[in-house]
Amino acid sequence: MLYKLLYSFKVYFSGFNVFHYITFRTGLAILTALLLGLVLGKPLIQRLQSWQIRQVVRDDTPPNHKKKTGTPTMGGILILGGLLAAILLWSDWFNPYLQAVFLVVMGFGLVGFLDDRYKIRQGTGQGLKGWTRILIEAVIAGAAAWLILSQPSYSSVLYFPFLKKLHPDIGLWYLPFAVFVIVGCANAVNLTDGLDGLAIGPMLTSMLVYLAFAYAAGNAVMSNYLQIPGVPGAGELAIFCGGMVGASLAFLWFNAYPAEIFMGDLGSLALGGGLGAVAVVAKQEIVLVLVGGVFVLETVSVIFQVLSFKLYGRRVFRMAPIHHHFEMKGWAEPKIIVRFWIISIALALLALSTLKLR
Repeated sequence: MLYKLLYSFKVYFSGFNVFHYITFRTGLAILTALLLGLVLGKPLIQRLQSWQIRQVVRDDTPPNHKKKTGTPTMGGILILGGLLAAILLWSDWFNPYLQAVFLVVMGFGLVGFLDDRYKIRQGTGQGLKGWTRILIEAVIAGAAAWLILSQPSYSSVLYFPFLKKLHPDIGLWYLPFAVFVIVGCANAVNLTDGLDGLAIGPMLTSMLVYLAFAYAAGNAVMSNYLQIPGVPGAGELAIFCGGMVGASLAFLWFNAYPAEIFMGDLGSLALGGGLGAVAVVAKQEIVLVLVGGVFVLETVSVIFQVLSFKLYGRRVFRMAPIHHHFEMKGWAEPKIIVRFWIISIALALLALSTLKLR
């Protein structure tokens, strides 16, 4: 918490007062994570290569993915390293909401690490068993949700965009609901991470949206003006989101097509879990369906594909998730990626408009 030390110097020079402001520290968090990631990216790629931590392409992917075999993976280390540095320096570690979100990110990151490690050792692209992984994720998410819900300023009320009078209090059901949001978001991002830069682009736009949501929720004047739920202390998560944005930008520098490194499950589960946890703290869980529309689309495409094949013996898409469907139709990989980014940006702008459309 370097910012507290710097802020204490305000008695000698009033300029140090800027370290009190969340907006200033958020900017510093973005720059810290970005610069650190850019500096450490190349050495990390070389180290992963030397350790033979490389992508194993599964058989149930388009044929052109075979060329990705051997690319370093577990690049989520770069994202989490930049994020950790940013929040250590510029955020209040004693904030319980920050602690809860950080628990999810690191816990899910550990699950992803074990999953990646198992895939590499097996050499088949098959990681931990699905239900085993989800159960571990649910336990981690449950602990974080309990910490969030136990705060005196937090409530179990749900808020819906466009329906300002609909605020159901679901009581104890909020805990499993929060777990569902966090675990679902983590695995949706994991499904999306199939092309170079495909997942990290929508993650950037989503984190920028929730940076604004968290800051507004933590500011009493702003939340009252916008008629959104106020959550005292949630503003500190704007710094977390800023760190995630900076770290993601640095990762994208090396993950852009053709990728020099993949984030692996270590990165995708940590990023998705963190996004879901921030949505829960900011009381914008329902809007997450809109903000993360690309992730939702990818997940729904898999569900429809599986159900259609089991019930009718037919496939809805040529291959799922849906980005593989477009690959099989002959779309170039960069075209799919950029078009999904455009959709994500449009959905992010629409989600931000809900701040006033209440």
